[in-house]
Amino acid sequence: MDIIANLQEIEAELYQKIDQAESLADIKTIRIEYLGKKGPITQALREMKNISNEDRPKVGTYANNMKQKVGQLLDEKEAKLEAAALDEQLAAEALDVTLPGEPDKIGTPHIISQVMTEIEDLFLSLGYEVITGPEVESDYYNFERMNLPQNHPARDMQDTFYINDEILLRTHTSPVQARTMDQHDFSQGPLKMISPGKVYRRDDDDATHSHQFHQIEGLVVGENITLADLKGTLEVFAKHVFGEDREIRLRPSYFPFTEPSVEIDISCFKCGGQGCNICKQTGWIEILGGGLVHPNVLEMSGLDSKKYTGFAFGLGPDRVAMLKYGVDDIRHFYQNDLRFLKQFS
Repeated sequence: MDIIANLQEIEAELYQKIDQAESLADIKTIRIEYLGKKGPITQALREMKNISNEDRPKVGTYANNMKQKVGQLLDEKEAKLEAAALDEQLAAEALDVTLPGEPDKIGTPHIISQVMTEIEDLFLSLGYEVITGPEVESDYYNFERMNLPQNHPARDMQDTFYINDEILLRTHTSPVQARTMDQHDFSQGPLKMISPGKVYRRDDDDATHSHQFHQIEGLVVGENITLADLKGTLEVFAKHVFGEDREIRLRPSYFPFTEPSVEIDISCFKCGGQGCNICKQTGWIEILGGGLVHPNVLEMSGLDSKKYTGFAFGLGPDRVAMLKYGVDDIRHFYQNDLRFLKQFS
């Protein structure tokens, strides 16, 4: 019969296809092409309507046996290919347990954090307390308690981020000092503190300025505190941070919360004071400001300014880091470029 002959040809072709299959995708394709509703077996069986009733059982039996045999061969070949694929995957993913393990990558403190920690450790060794305070501050503590009342012309020196008329982002860490003076019991001894933290000013972002930076302010208040005490303290700081060969000098300046006020320079670490491009041929580099605490600031804290005196200073760890490590752009500290940061790990 022509139908059985046709099925025999299809069967022989299927055996060859199955034998040549090299992947699970090939097996899937054979099932769809030959055993699907549109496959050649189905198409051949549609001719059964044209044969006699006596021959139909023979054709049906042959077709069913063929489908069963082909299905079994496909299953066997699929299982064989799956086993081969698994063996290949296991070989590719094999672990050599004798190889040494990879060390964990451990991060390091940011360079600004390292500098701040170094400065804090120094002043802790000198008997200072490290005290922090809120970054969102009141106008009263940020300005008025620093001898900057409303409409004081010196307020023009501050470009401030105001939240409302009374609340702002602090422009310095001095408010922490005012709050601490309010709480300190001076009958138990002088107050010696530093106040590290972030401060905010409306500066343009350029190589030496940022709208957010860090500050460490120091304060000592007690009896018989003089400008000589400030000078000696800052000499210790300069030599500790920048090297034993560093010298400092004090220049007259103006700050509303200190009187007298001074700018403090260190001898240039590159030229040793001879003059170069770093120090602009002067031999000196400005690093911080300070002075004796203004009597008005002491009086606002309830202290007798005739009995108590003190000195205060403020420095920028960002600038200290730039000078100490020769960094020419403050923005490098905040761009999270690991190539830069790993130099200080």
